[in-house]
Amino acid sequence: MPVSRPYAPHEYLVAEARPYPEIWRLLTGLIVVTAVVVAMNAVLFIVVASLGPPQWVAEFLIGATPVSLLVVLSSFAFTTLGVALAARHLQHRTLRSIIGERSATFRQFWRVLGALTLLGAVLLALPPYGMGAALQPNLAWSSWLPLLPLSLTAVLIQTSAEEILFRGYFQQSLAARFRSPLIWMGVPSVLFALGHYAPALAGDNAVLVTLWACIFGLLTADLTARSGTLGPAIALHFFNNASALLVISVPDSLSGLALYHLPYTMSDTGIVRQWLYVDFALMIIGWLTVRLALRR
Repeated sequence: MPVSRPYAPHEYLVAEARPYPEIWRLLTGLIVVTAVVVAMNAVLFIVVASLGPPQWVAEFLIGATPVSLLVVLSSFAFTTLGVALAARHLQHRTLRSIIGERSATFRQFWRVLGALTLLGAVLLALPPYGMGAALQPNLAWSSWLPLLPLSLTAVLIQTSAEEILFRGYFQQSLAARFRSPLIWMGVPSVLFALGHYAPALAGDNAVLVTLWACIFGLLTADLTARSGTLGPAIALHFFNNASALLVISVPDSLSGLALYHLPYTMSDTGIVRQWLYVDFALMIIGWLTVRLALRR
C-alpha cells in the first residue's frame, strides 16, 4: 500500500499490525486497555481509601502532595500494561514493535530532548514578561532536588503511556486498516483531546484546552509518522509535562511536585486564556524545533 513520502518511516511501526487490520481487533483491544486501567485503578483506590479519611483521599487523588502525585503519575503504567496485553493477544506483536526499534528510539528521544532543553534555556533568557503576580513557592529546593529523579521517572511513565496508547497502538492499528492520515492521525487525536475536556476544572476555557490537546495530538502523530519511532513524541510530551508539573504548575490539580505554583488558578479564566494562547505558540515552536532536530 503506497505511503506518502514524508510518512514512509511510519511503515516500520505499522508493518506488524498490517496482518491484523480488522476494526473489531482494535475495538476489542481498546476495551482490554480500558478494563485493565479501570480494574487496576479500582484496586489502587481501595488501597488509598484504606489509608486515610475521605478528605485525605480526595487530596491524594488530585496529586496535591509529592507522594500522591508520584503515585498518580506512576499509575499510568496500567495503560502501558493494557496496551501490551491487547497487542500481544489481538495482533501477536510486542510492546517494542509499537514503540519502535530500540536504538533509534533512544537516539531520537535524547536528540529531541536535548533540543527542547536548549529551546527552554533560550526562552528563559528572554526578558521576563510577568504573570500578573509573583510565582508562589511550593516545594523547597532541599525537597525538590532529591525528589527529582523519582519525579522525572513518574512523568516519563505517564507521558510514554499516553504516547504508546494514542500515537502507538491506536494510530498504528488504524493505519493498518486505513490509508488516509486524516483517519489514523485524526481519530486518535480527537479522542486524546476529549480526554482533556474538563469543564469542572477549566470552566469557560474547557473547549480551548481541548483544542490545544487535539493540536498537540496531531503534532505528535506527525512526528511519529516522520520518525518511525515513538521517541520524538515521547520526548516532546515529556518535556511539556515535566515543565508543567515539576517546575511551574497550576495550584488546582497535579501540583504536588512543582517547585513553584502559578499566581492564579484554572478558575481565573481570563488570565488563563491569555496564557493558553502563549502555550499554543510555544507548542508550534516546540514542534518545529523537534522537526529541525530530527533532520540533523
